[in-house]
Amino acid sequence: MNASEPGPLKQVGSCCNVAEHHDPVAPTCAPELRPGLVLDGRFVIGEPISRSGMATIYKAHDLHDRETVAVKVPHLRCEADPAFFARFQREEEIGRCLNHRFLLRFVPVDGAKSRPYLVTEYLRGCTLAHLLESRRPLPEADALRIASLLCEALSYLHRQGVVHRDLKPPNIMVCCDGSLRLLDFGIASAVAARRITLTRFASTIGTPDYMAPEQVRRQRTDERTDLYALGTVLYEMLTGSVPFQNENPWVALNDRVTGDPPAPRQLNPILTPQAEEIVLHALQREPAARYPSAAAMQRDLDAPERVVVSGYRDRLQAPRRRIGLHETPFLAGTLMGVGFLCLQVVLFLVLRHHLATK
Repeated sequence: MNASEPGPLKQVGSCCNVAEHHDPVAPTCAPELRPGLVLDGRFVIGEPISRSGMATIYKAHDLHDRETVAVKVPHLRCEADPAFFARFQREEEIGRCLNHRFLLRFVPVDGAKSRPYLVTEYLRGCTLAHLLESRRPLPEADALRIASLLCEALSYLHRQGVVHRDLKPPNIMVCCDGSLRLLDFGIASAVAARRITLTRFASTIGTPDYMAPEQVRRQRTDERTDLYALGTVLYEMLTGSVPFQNENPWVALNDRVTGDPPAPRQLNPILTPQAEEIVLHALQREPAARYPSAAAMQRDLDAPERVVVSGYRDRLQAPRRRIGLHETPFLAGTLMGVGFLCLQVVLFLVLRHHLATK
């Protein structure tokens, strides 16, 4: 990681005291590169620092620039998946066009690659998700500060015409130098191409706990979609839980479309009314009712004492629960059985009428 001045998150502090986090890996997803291998004559592969079902990230040494970097390599079985491969390419294409202190810096690799991979700066720290595992909820001042820095990153991103669409704690790195980085541009989109399709709960369209209502409704997304996700992250930092919790993800998605979350101060009474106001403003169901821009939200985050409490808390509406067949397997089976029986009765009557008329 490049040397930099002490960042503004030193008060969070505990991140570098948290043991380095490795995502669980299935046996079939074992690292495919051996430490000591020189990739394309430039990157000396070291130990894996992060693993998922799709890719492994290795610590590596760049022989050209003589710096420590991170090399992300997809697993062989994933390279054959067109959707994953397109996401992987998009992440690098978008990442290389961005240049901001709170966005992950991509290292350009010239020439042909022997296999798909991307290279970024090496960061020391932990993800916000990992930090929240050890400290939940965060102190209000720390949570507002982290959200403010994310607003700065989003402001830059949106000025470049890019919507992230998957803002969540695992995609936010809190660094040991007190700075942070926004990660993973794999499903980011240009503002001019905002149409998405919700066909399944896949990483290609977002993460259910942090998706905005318009994503659930398969409507157009824009910058305010990221602000809703940021409001969800801020809610989690302040209260220790996501706004809509349910073991059934379909119910959670329905709740965010038809109602509002519990008031943050209901879960954490020591929060100030101003912090609650900021969160609920960002979590408005209709995009037009949210903050108009990341810069507008940042102004409130930086000066919460000036926030006027407008009464969002008093207008919260409980979600309307609509019973779906996917939620009630017994009811679904019963209805299918009744339908099949009715069909048999109809066929019997038609056949009897046909025989009677001969």
